[in-house]
Amino acid sequence: MKFSKRIVILALACGIGNVAASAGESSHEVSSERCGGENCASVTRGLFAFVDRRLPGLKGNGRSCADCHLPADNLQLSPASAQARHQLLLWRRTWNPRAQDPLFLPIDADDFRTRGDKASDFSNLLENGLVRVTMPLPPNVRVIDPATNAVSSDGFVDVWRMVPSVFNVKLTGDDGANPRWARGPNPTGGYQLDGRQPDLQAQALGALQTHAQIAIAPPRGFLDDLAAFQNVLFSSPRVRALSDAVRAGTLPLPDTDPPLSALATQGKTVFTRACAQCHGGPGQSTVQLPLPLRFHDINSQCPRPVDTATPARFLFAPCPPRLARNARTYEITLANGTVVRRTSSDPGRALLTGFVGGPAPQDDWNKFDMTGLHGISRTAPYFHNNSADTLEQVVDHYIAFFKRALVTAPPGVVPPFTTTDGVNPDRQPLPEEAAALVAYLKTL
Repeated sequence: MKFSKRIVILALACGIGNVAASAGESSHEVSSERCGGENCASVTRGLFAFVDRRLPGLKGNGRSCADCHLPADNLQLSPASAQARHQLLLWRRTWNPRAQDPLFLPIDADDFRTRGDKASDFSNLLENGLVRVTMPLPPNVRVIDPATNAVSSDGFVDVWRMVPSVFNVKLTGDDGANPRWARGPNPTGGYQLDGRQPDLQAQALGALQTHAQIAIAPPRGFLDDLAAFQNVLFSSPRVRALSDAVRAGTLPLPDTDPPLSALATQGKTVFTRACAQCHGGPGQSTVQLPLPLRFHDINSQCPRPVDTATPARFLFAPCPPRLARNARTYEITLANGTVVRRTSSDPGRALLTGFVGGPAPQDDWNKFDMTGLHGISRTAPYFHNNSADTLEQVVDHYIAFFKRALVTAPPGVVPPFTTTDGVNPDRQPLPEEAAALVAYLKTL
């Protein structure tokens, strides 16, 4: 597809046709109000940069941002989209054996560490919609070699994470508000699933370096343009209007809900009680006081917790083999010198800090930042590892999550996120409320 056509399609798919139309106008001719408070010339340059596989002067691998954040897939990457791209690639190779698709590069193949540039096993990408994220290990954390059960000499580990949509990012990120996490990076929130990037410019640079494998760092203006473009991407006109109101300081903020059915209205009541204390604020991504915890372990990693009581008091859907195989065992030296081993498919912020072994709610093991929910009905599958295929599965998971929190709490302790008054565990969603909650989530 020609570059100019990709530009137009992306602009229309993202609801920013007015930005594309301003491409030929000088920056002083286009009001920033037309571009959500961003400089329109910068937004237009960012639009071009987002889809440009050439990345002139940066010496990348042929990938653009839009190869993973697909315009036709709500600026995310689902397994279905990856599979469709792969089928098209195989068809092209029937008449051109050298045909390539920049989505399928060795860096994101499962066998990259053993076969390098000849790697060709894209199981995680095709089956799970996950890409490789290579994280340096903290000094007190080492990974176990599964073949020998001995500590590996590797100073890094590969985890597999979903490609989140970049819709509504202007409403997420660092909010500068309490609750504040005890450790950095970014104790009041950030970008990427673990909150490790402080702003959209840093997020873009990290993606360019790791996924596009650029050899030369881009100028700051290039990153500013990408950030400006992302800041005008919204999942609906209602959310765009909300962002405009936040920027203008308008109070009260407009409600983003469309007209609700009776069932969805019931679900909104459940959401307000059970979900909004963590998915709060304009971006539905900010934990609300008095909850003390900024980052959370929601038990979506593999393996999942299993109740040893009979009968089981909580029950998570087990990870399927295609996800369970991503689990690794880590050896961690705690602050007191004790050495422990833990297994997880993705330890989250523990890979940033090495802080493990503190009181469970306050340590960093399996902790991730809170994701926004606007437009969630169109961004399946869900969780950091795409382990929930539907919103129904998401709600079932949280029903089990609340149950586990209550039955594993110390005697006399009510976990803060399960209670409205500090005494009664009255926040948890109930099985009989699941249909209503799903109905409301589908309207966001």
